[in-house]
Amino acid sequence: MADSRPDTSFAALGVPADLVAALAAQGVDTPFPIQAATLPHSLAGRDVLGRGRTGSGKTYAFVLPLLARLAERPVKRRASRPRALILAPTRELASQIDAAIAPLAKALSLRSTTIFGGVSANPQISAVRGGVDIVVACPGRLEDLTSSGDVRLDDIEITVLDEADHMADLGFLPVVRKLLDRTPRDSQRMLFSATLDAGVDVLVKRYLTDPVTHSVDSARSPVATMKHHVLHVVEGERLEVLAQLASAPGRSVVFTRTKYRAKALAKQLVKSGVPAVELHGNLGQNARTRNLSAFSDGSATTLVATDIAARGIHVDDVARVIHADPPVEHKAYLHRSGRTARAGAEGTVITLMTDAQIADVRDLTKKAGIKPNTTRVGPGHALLAQLAPGERTFVPPPAAAPKNSGGGSRGSAGRSGPARSGPARSGPARSGSGRSGAANGSGRRSANGSARQSASGSARDRSAANGSTHQGAGANGSTRQSANGSARQPVTGGGRRGANGSARQGAAANGTFRRGANGSTRDGGAANGAARQSANGSRRRGGNGAGRQGGGAQRSSRGARQG
Repeated sequence: MADSRPDTSFAALGVPADLVAALAAQGVDTPFPIQAATLPHSLAGRDVLGRGRTGSGKTYAFVLPLLARLAERPVKRRASRPRALILAPTRELASQIDAAIAPLAKALSLRSTTIFGGVSANPQISAVRGGVDIVVACPGRLEDLTSSGDVRLDDIEITVLDEADHMADLGFLPVVRKLLDRTPRDSQRMLFSATLDAGVDVLVKRYLTDPVTHSVDSARSPVATMKHHVLHVVEGERLEVLAQLASAPGRSVVFTRTKYRAKALAKQLVKSGVPAVELHGNLGQNARTRNLSAFSDGSATTLVATDIAARGIHVDDVARVIHADPPVEHKAYLHRSGRTARAGAEGTVITLMTDAQIADVRDLTKKAGIKPNTTRVGPGHALLAQLAPGERTFVPPPAAAPKNSGGGSRGSAGRSGPARSGPARSGPARSGSGRSGAANGSGRRSANGSARQSASGSARDRSAANGSTHQGAGANGSTRQSANGSARQPVTGGGRRGANGSARQGAAANGTFRRGANGSTRDGGAANGAARQSANGSRRRGGNGAGRQGGGAQRSSRGARQG
């Protein structure tokens, strides 16, 4: 008997052959329900309203028609004028959307870039000025760049709002409306959201024209493949129970309510032997990227996050989601829980509940439409092994960095050089004088044999010419803020940031000075050049001249520019 089911392959849905081949190369050959439902309309240029939970396949539901329609009508790229715009609420989500686009866009000779805050805007501006077809952006940074004229939205043909409800939760809707107002009114628009709250509904009515609406996996219905459990724990045993769950094979995402709690809990898990990383709003972009990479590649098996990650990350094969702190709203519970059971996989959702949280958790699960199994447990309970099966693996925490044992008082051997030699702190200097000086190498704040505030071209500044030290150095061997081959610790020649002059805040022969003249450095002195407070009687911002507090030849006032 012939199979009468309709053909729902990508090709049958109207996806171009080049794009179908690129999908196959990524191991994607069967559409998800939301893709099958929306692609015929979005490929035809209709506005689309798609409602589906995280992990339902909605990214390709808008990426595929966007790429297909741009490739169908190739045009010459124009500087700062992209043809398609995708708005996402978080940097992580924007990056992951762009990662999904990149191999498919390459197959069609299209180019994309990301725009978001937390990093320098200059590379982003350079990218759009060089010409791109698609911009994947967070609203805040894009608003900055459109207001400054670095990005123009006049040529936008397709606009996508992904996770619009989360943008509403974060307060982005006023900015989103500004951006949409800058796009052509007759351009295609697609909006995807897990829920259609009042703020999102306003966007739909104002910016979408006769949209085709598709709903997959209503946000209020429990996910059939998820197993929901509430573990009733004693407050003092919560961490140990959590560690026993997170140490099982597979990835775990642990959610907390606050950034401080996420940071603290990640550290506690690491101390307990669980490789964990944190993700929250206080992290810089480099740290966020590094931690997500560690979680994705398996070097960290547990991610401890605030709700920002509930919408911001797409990582497959998450075995369990653990609500270490139950969320306040049922929507947050559903979005958090969407980190597991992605793409049809099975997943376990566990909520840790103390006596004080019983009423809140009961109300939460009722509103979420789920009926979890509730069990009172403690460390070693048999249920923990059932919920997180497999042999537990505990990794010794990384050793603490050794404390500096270079020892000593400021005038003795230790951090940067030999013990104090020469005359006292404020007296006249001989060869090797200064607070911590050595032969023919000035002390901490001396030059060419000078003391801290004394003669022969003295300087108050730490840095000086011809081999100054932080707390003492050998001949012609400079230290942290010194000249002629600076280094944090004495070495003959090269230093922390280069030889023959470069130093962290130090000086160089004939080097440059932040505000000075004739070869001085930011905070340090230089041979034949003015230092901040250093050699040859130089003044703070001058050169070849006056010193801040005198000393040596041509002692002059602080404000003198020359000598």
